[in-house]
Amino acid sequence: MRIAVVGTGYVGLVAGTCFAESGNNVVCIDIDAKKIDGLRKGLVPIYEPGLEELLKRNAHDGRLAFTTSYPEGIARAQVVFIAVGTPPGEDGSADLRYVLDAARSIAKSMTGYTVIVDKSTVPVGTAQKVKEAVRANTQHEFDVVSNPEFLKEGAAIDDFLKPDRVVIGSETKRAADVMDELYSPFVRTGNPILHMDIASAELTKYAANAMLATRISFMNEIANLCSRVGANVDMVRKGIGSDDRIGQRFLFAGCGYGGSCFPKDVKAVVRTAAEHGYPFRILEAVEEVNERQKRVLVERVQAHYGKNLKGKHFAVWGLSFKPNTDDMREAPSLEVIEGLLAAGATVKAYDPVAMNEARHRHFGDRIAYAEVPMGALEGADGLVLVTEWNEFRRPDFEAVKAALRQPVIFDGRNVYPRATLEKLGFTYYGMGC
Repeated sequence: MRIAVVGTGYVGLVAGTCFAESGNNVVCIDIDAKKIDGLRKGLVPIYEPGLEELLKRNAHDGRLAFTTSYPEGIARAQVVFIAVGTPPGEDGSADLRYVLDAARSIAKSMTGYTVIVDKSTVPVGTAQKVKEAVRANTQHEFDVVSNPEFLKEGAAIDDFLKPDRVVIGSETKRAADVMDELYSPFVRTGNPILHMDIASAELTKYAANAMLATRISFMNEIANLCSRVGANVDMVRKGIGSDDRIGQRFLFAGCGYGGSCFPKDVKAVVRTAAEHGYPFRILEAVEEVNERQKRVLVERVQAHYGKNLKGKHFAVWGLSFKPNTDDMREAPSLEVIEGLLAAGATVKAYDPVAMNEARHRHFGDRIAYAEVPMGALEGADGLVLVTEWNEFRRPDFEAVKAALRQPVIFDGRNVYPRATLEKLGFTYYGMGC
């Protein structure tokens, strides 16, 4: 099948590459000429395990191409995916200008019947706006489909190639049949393609992320309660997670969620509800809890050392919002480091892949950067663990203790066993355990 993908960000690049991997001819379109030039050279602008290898192979084999030209990319395409950014406005609503700009440009370049697919995360009603923008700029037949993505950063390739489910919102059998054909290679093991109306498909992505965010904030509240009553949140997690009505996933307490999806999507649902006269109290609380949770680690540090941290120096392990990505959007590390700096402390940080992101987009030379994990520890008054990368899970604790000025660990992800560390002479602060 001939496919075009508009937008070479996280979703667009993964989708385009994976569709090419299943044998389709794919053209990825972006107005950023520098990014397109880099992609043609095999330079992947994001970190995602497995993506670079797949991209290079499919580009080499002629199934994947990159262009800044809409006419070049759209001509004869049977399916066009819109995968551009939908950044939140100050009121939490999704900014649809890039989606609608893409829709108009697609319409002007179409050469026949085309299925236009909203892959970006967009609020209910977006497909209708896209339809109106396309209809105003073409005489060709078309259908607009909602096909939300469910990709986890760090596992996006597997998520796309082996999806739990594929959600398709459409209005015609013709469009639904095209989408079934396109996705059939990915669901051969029997996972479902769920067909529904467009509004339901648009809301499904937001509802899924809002539910997961709710579980995270709920467990963080339980963790904070555990700290006050002397309970262990890890034991509580096991106790409730063994109930098959609840399950084990997304029940880990920590220092808050971040990234490009949960914060933005929770805000968008709250905003959509407000626009329809409904106050979504649960999600308002989820958002409030998460913002407060990002400050808990700094509060732990100040409870130990005092409010004024002038003269104190801290090692921070982990900058990305989660492991296996360089994404620092809404990352708890931003709040933690800014809080330490505001209290007068100095910071030296290490992350396996997010160092450039931190240096060039967030902190500049306001903090120091280590080349290896142990390099961040030398002379630090404490280690603050923010992101649970695998390489941080089993360090040589004797070496850690020797490197630190004071053997204190503030564990924002409950990675380390308290009893073991206390036997080694550490002072340990976890999140509800």
